[in-house]
Order: sequence, then C-alpha cells, then structure tokens
Amino acid sequence: MILSSEIANFANKIINTFDMINRVLIRIKIIQIVYAYYQNGSKNLDAAEKELLFSLSKAYDLYNYLLMLMVAVANYAQRKLDSRLNLDDVTKTKLTALVENKFIRQLEVNRQLVDYVSNQKRTWDNDSTLVRNLFDTIFTSDIFNEYLTEGVTTYEADRELWRKIYKNFIMVNEDIESLLEEQSLYWNDDKATVDTFILKTIKKFEEANGADQPLQPEFKDDEDREFAIRLFRRSILNGEEYRKMIEENTRNWEFDRLALMDIIIMQVAVAEMLSFPNIPLSVTLNEYVELAKNYSTHKSGSFVNGTLDGVVLMLQDQGKLLKKF
Repeated sequence: MILSSEIANFANKIINTFDMINRVLIRIKIIQIVYAYYQNGSKNLDAAEKELLFSLSKAYDLYNYLLMLMVAVANYAQRKLDSRLNLDDVTKTKLTALVENKFIRQLEVNRQLVDYVSNQKRTWDNDSTLVRNLFDTIFTSDIFNEYLTEGVTTYEADRELWRKIYKNFIMVNEDIESLLEEQSLYWNDDKATVDTFILKTIKKFEEANGADQPLQPEFKDDEDREFAIRLFRRSILNGEEYRKMIEENTRNWEFDRLALMDIIIMQVAVAEMLSFPNIPLSVTLNEYVELAKNYSTHKSGSFVNGTLDGVVLMLQDQGKLLKKF
C-alpha cells in the first residue's frame, strides 16, 4: 500500500510530541482507506468504514504480537538453560542474564498482554526458527556483551537493553518483515509505525507497576474511535465540497493533473480542520504536510502546505473557520 519505510522517522517525531499517539495511525489509515475508496468502483461507504476499523485492529494485533516476540526470545533462552546440554559457565551466565532480565520478566506477566494472548490464541510457537535466529543474533551481539561487561543489574539497565535490542534487531529485520507480510497484508505497512509505539511502551515501563503496567490501548478512549469514524465519513461525504476548495487554491496547476494522493491528503486535512474545532490548525497542517512528504512525491510537502494555507485563509474570510493557528 502507500506506507514507506520513511514513515518510521515521521511517526517517531509525532509520537515524541503528542500523548495521543493513536491518532497518528488513525490519520495514516484514513488516508489509505479513502485512497482505496476512490480507487474502488463500488464505493460502499459502510464497507469502507468497516475496513478502516478492521485495519486499525490489525495494527493493534501487530503491536501485541511484537511485544510477545521479546518474551518468546527470553523463553527460548530459558529452555536452553533448562536443557540437559553441557553448557559452559560463560554461556550459563549469559543465558541467566537474559532469563532474569527484570524488564522482560515484567513484560511476560503483564496483565494486558496475558489477556490478549489468552483471547487471541496467538503465539510464536510455529515460528521457532525465526525466534532461534533472533536469539542467536542477540546472544552474540556487541549490545548484549557490553551490557554484561558493565555488570549493572538495575531495572533501568535491563529495560534499556531491550530497548536497544528492539531498535537494532527487531525494527530492522528482513526475516521478521517477510514473515509478517505472509501472515497479514496489513502488517508490512503497519510495522514501521507500530515499532515506534513499542519503543515508547518500553520507555514508559516502570518496575513499581509490576504486572499492571499500562500498555498502549487500541483506542485511547471512545473519543479516539469517534475521531476515526467521523473524520473518515466527513472526508468522503463532503469530498466534493472539499475538493472544490482545494481546486480554487491550486495556483498554476490543473486540478485533474494533480497526484491523487496529494488530493486525498488535503481532502482529509480540510475535513479535520472543519470537523474538529478543538484541534489547533497548526497541528492539523503540520501533520498532513508531513504525511504528504512521506507518502507522495518529493514536491508534495511544499505543494500541500501552500494549498492548505490558501484554503485556511479562504475559509477564515468566509467565516467558516473561526479557530486560529
């Protein structure tokens, strides 16, 4: 679909700026579904809305599935330690360090993750080769050996080890990406964004929270779910009106020759500006300009920025947009 690897940098920047990180993914998904809606001859709005919510749920599945992968690696280390194989003292020490890592043991018993595993019946058991290869990579890595050399056994050090492991060996791993693509058509697109969610989740873990450490919810609250549905429907139902506004502000450009992705991004941006008075204009404009940079042509960022600025001024002159930057 339309998501590129560059979205990792974009999503990471947004996530570090705002608390409601789910809205990053919501906007991305809406643009994808609106794009597909116009490419699909049937144009069934209800079906498209169901597809939007389903695609968001699949992203949440991936979030939990990748958290489970870290636990699966630690459990593989436990099985090696428990085996009857003759292990030298160095190997035993290294295996024990992985098995007794305070962060991973806390993640393993996390109530939300345990409930998810129980309800979804999803495991990494059928992908033992990938888990083993990932374990081998971690076990022989400089990151893990440096951690052992430092000899620091604090919770913070244990958590930081897994943050580094995830960033260096799971975020960038062709075998994992290939496997995920085989399992779901959605996951290959979603992984770069979900990776940033997981890094933030690791960073937020606190030892005192134990098994009750909060994980990222599928929706922060009912308001986020309503945001997704309302923004999607407004983008489609008022699409003709929004496109006319955009056309009136595309100076020196023939509207029918514009990149469809640019039009879709601006259409959704106008829908957000007019439908959500509590979201500052600067937030809306900045996010959709960044989306254009990452999803469309190399000139799309500046083009979308200039066009949306014109739409904003026009709407303010007409008294249809009262909020300020």
